Amino acid sequence: MLATSTRPPTVEEVKKLTITDLAIASGLADSLRDRLREFVQIDPFTQGVADPFGEKDDCTYSVVLDRENPNRVVAIIVNKKDSMPQLPWSAILGERLAKVSMEKSDARELKHELAPKEWGNFYPYRRAGKVAGYFMFAFQICGQR
Repeated sequence: MLATSTRPPTVEEVKKLTITDLAIASGLADSLRDRLREFVQIDPFTQGVADPFGEKDDCTYSVVLDRENPNRVVAIIVNKKDSMPQLPWSAILGERLAKVSMEKSDARELKHELAPKEWGNFYPYRRAGKVAGYFMFAFQICGQR
């Protein structure tokens, strides 16, 4: 059953996810990445890329959730505010996924719960050759803290 209203999960809700939930989120993230590649170029490596939560606040933060269980985080998206026009999110997400905006501090806390290290968690993505933002996918999650 799909959730009618969606909000980002709390860290406590994420801690209660099962290994099955993480596996489902990982599969959904892999499909999401394939659909995103139709619209953007995703860099193949995260190595050497600091997590985009620096002092300068020139980004917007969102989380992609599974509507069947909104506590399943499929991806965290960080977009540069000066990036090109919006992506066609309804086409990318389909019926199963939802994209929800969140505050930088909440996104950082959620990311830290899912991927505690501070470097190499986000793939840069490009539009017209210019870095427009960053993706962190559920298939990168090794477990919960």
